Amino acid sequence: MGSEQLRFIAHELVEQMRKSVTVDWQHKSSARAKMRVLVKRILKRFGYPPDLEQEAIQTVLAQAEILMREVSGH
Repeated sequence: MGSEQLRFIAHELVEQMRKSVTVDWQHKSSARAKMRVLVKRILKRFGYPPDLEQEAIQTVLAQAEILMREVSGH
């Protein structure tokens, strides 16, 4: 799975996070745990190889955080 697909996954994660705008996703550890669960579900839906999952989760979370900063203006 290439970086373009991981960017798409990060974008989908951000869209799902936007649905929960009452949560400060960048500061709450429980929110970060929920993000990891969302990423795992999205990766599974895209058929991502389980042995590469942890690295992909970190990549997607980093990209999602960048997108969230851009969206929130911070």
